[in-house]
Parts: sequence; structure tokens; C-alpha cells
Amino acid sequence: MDPTAVEIAAAVRAGTLTARAAAEAALDRIDASQPKFNAWQVIRREKALAEADAVDARADRGTLPLAGVPIAIKDNITVTGEPMREGTEASDPAPQTEDNELVRRLREAGAVVVGITRVPELCIWGATDSTFGISRNPWDPSRTPGGSSGGTAAAVSAGDVPIGHGNDGMGSIRIPSACCGVVGLKPGLGVVPTGLTSSAWNHMSENGPLATTVADAALMFSVLAGDPSYADVRDPGRLRIAYSVKGTSATTIVAKSWKNATRQVAELLKAEHDVVEKSPKYPASLMTTTALALWTTGAAEEADLFTDPTKLERRNKRHVGIGRAMAKRGYPKDKPRAAWRSRAEEFFGDVDVLITPTLAQPPIKAKNWHATGWLPTLFANASYAPFAAPWNIAGWPAMNVPAGLDSDGRPLGVQLVGRPGSEATLLGLAAQIERLQPWHRTAPRA
Repeated sequence: MDPTAVEIAAAVRAGTLTARAAAEAALDRIDASQPKFNAWQVIRREKALAEADAVDARADRGTLPLAGVPIAIKDNITVTGEPMREGTEASDPAPQTEDNELVRRLREAGAVVVGITRVPELCIWGATDSTFGISRNPWDPSRTPGGSSGGTAAAVSAGDVPIGHGNDGMGSIRIPSACCGVVGLKPGLGVVPTGLTSSAWNHMSENGPLATTVADAALMFSVLAGDPSYADVRDPGRLRIAYSVKGTSATTIVAKSWKNATRQVAELLKAEHDVVEKSPKYPASLMTTTALALWTTGAAEEADLFTDPTKLERRNKRHVGIGRAMAKRGYPKDKPRAAWRSRAEEFFGDVDVLITPTLAQPPIKAKNWHATGWLPTLFANASYAPFAAPWNIAGWPAMNVPAGLDSDGRPLGVQLVGRPGSEATLLGLAAQIERLQPWHRTAPRA
């Protein structure tokens, strides 16, 4: 089994492993997996080895939390010397001139950026494909690894790297984490710098870690948040837990396997927590007008920053056009979002953590979704991944935790949701689930 980020960092700090050796091993794994899964937009072999040598030479190597850990960066934040393409030919192909603040924090902590991972155009969709190619799920290459952090999820799931960067504006960490059977945390509003252009999708998008273990996710999150205490995953104490397998709307169809996975996790936790079945009352307009306005206007604001928006995919020209039209009509409105937050706060009046399925259906097919229309893509995404977006709209922390495999051998996952400021509680509960129901850290290698 490949070492975890915690294990690599400890070995590099102790001098029993070099950062160069860790980077070389990761790059060799990437070379083997890339033809199969296409997770990587940029592979930084020579630059990464030079960075690893610099880590080995650092006088403070023995104190670095991520000493020598190979890491993936999603292709929508800047890495010095590399282009930031955001999955689109409309972006500027010139190398970036400075690191995003999050990349700076990760490098300062000793991480080695071995590459940049693929995204769908504008990071809009829950499947990772674009004119740059189709990324595939290491558990089932006929299926998507999810999106928009699908390249990172595939890279972590394939064992290329133990941890990777993602961000989540409508589920873009949790959805691919569930598709690929890894841990993925979307922090609450303002806990981690957004480091993104424009308003970060109307303040819905947050940066976070994808990892194969809770301890690795917590370690990376502690660096992103600039708070070392998060790395110490603690018992959360006895919690009031609600679980729900009810969809976010009357039209949501939740597959039996995803319902059963949620119920099984709830049953496991009953010995240590007070667990009841209880569902939030999602407003009827939450996943239609409210979500659509926030999502499309945020994307339109971002598209305005591209060098040549005429090169956008056909479906995304429509998406951006809808956003511009809604903005002219005064959307997004503040009142619906505030009403949903108020309703969520009422639900959590006697609840510490909500558990739901992360997905409603298995991952959709891996194909050229970018060549299809806006409506077919929207329907496919909404049908399989409706559970994440409400908590982006609220700005509350949420995460995916692996929860076994379905009858076809594909990963299942549960979503943990907590009040603002509950990231440590969610990580602690996730660690209990990991202990009670361990998962395969990576997909089986062919």
C-alpha cells in the first residue's frame, strides 16, 4: 500500500526518506496512470524534482507539516510558471507569474507540486471533460470521476498522490470524492482563503482537501486554513446526529444502494451517538431559481475575465448567457438565500451533524459531455448529484466520507454536514466512521 501523506511527511522529517524519492515515486505512478485515467493537465517532472531537492535542503525540514509530500493542484488556481487553463481554450495559455496564496502555503509547509489536474470548462459541471480530454474514474473507467475537481479525485483515487487540492462551489469536492471513494472536505465560508477570481461564485466556492484518509485530509486542511490544530483529529464527543435519505426535491430519485449506505453508517454510529432519522425541509425553489441564479451569474462573472470568451463551449455560452440575463434582472436575490439559512439553522437547533447520501445515483458516463447541449448536461448532473449544492448556498461545512461499494464495485459515500465552525467535529466523526467501517484507500490497480 502506498504511504499516506502523514507517513511521507514523518519519514522526510526524520530523514529516512527524501522528498526527491517521494516525488520520483509519485511521478512514476502518474506516468503509469495517465494513459488510463487522464487526470493530469500538467505533469511537472523536472520542476517537481527540483522543488523536492529544495525541500531536502531546507534547514527547517524537520518541522515541516507536509515535508516532501507530493500534491496535486486543481487547474483553477495559479502555480508559478504554469498556465491556468480552467478547462477552456478561452483562457490565457501563458505561464502564471505567481503562486496562489494556497499554493504558497502548501509549498511553505513542504509539499511538492507534482502536477496540475484537469477540470471541466469553467469548473461548472459534475463530470470532468473538455477539449483537453476526458478524465476517467479509476474504479470504473467507463464512468466519470465527477467534477469539477474530478482530475484531483482521479489522481488521489488512482494512488498517484496521497492528497490533492480541490474547490467546491456546487459540490465540486464532495461529488468527485464520492465518485472516486476518497475523503473530501468543503470548509465553511471564510475558513480557507478562496484564492479564486471574481466573487468565487457568489461566495459559494471554498477550497479544501481530497485524500485517502481522514488524517491526511485533516493535515492538508490545517495547512490550507493556517491552523495547525485541525491536524489533530479528536473524538467529537457524543453528538446529536440526524440522517436523511430524502431527496432535495420531489423529483429526486435516490438509488437504493446510496440510501442503504447512509442507513448503514447511521446504524454504526448509534452506539456512540444519539441518532434519529430526520430530514431538512428544502425550499421548493432552492434547487431551481435560487441555485440557478447563484451558479450562472457566478460563472458569467468569471467568464468575463477570459481572454477570448468566444471560444467557450456551446453549452457554457448558454450557461453564461443565462447568468448575464439573470444579473440584468437583479439576480441573485439575497432573501431566498437568507431564508434557506434560517431554515437550516432551525433544523440544526437540536442536531449537531446531518448525514445524507453524497450522490443520488452512480457516477454518470465518462464521455464528451462538452459536445452536448446545456439541458442534457444539466439534467444528468442534477439527477445524480443533488445533495451538495444546498450547503454551498448556506455557506456551511460539509464533507464526503467513503461508505463501502455498490453491487458493481463502485464507491458509495455519505455527506456529513455541520453548522458554521464545525469542521473539526466533522473530521472527528469521519475518523470514527473510518475506524468502524474502513475503506479501500485507492482503486484496485489493473
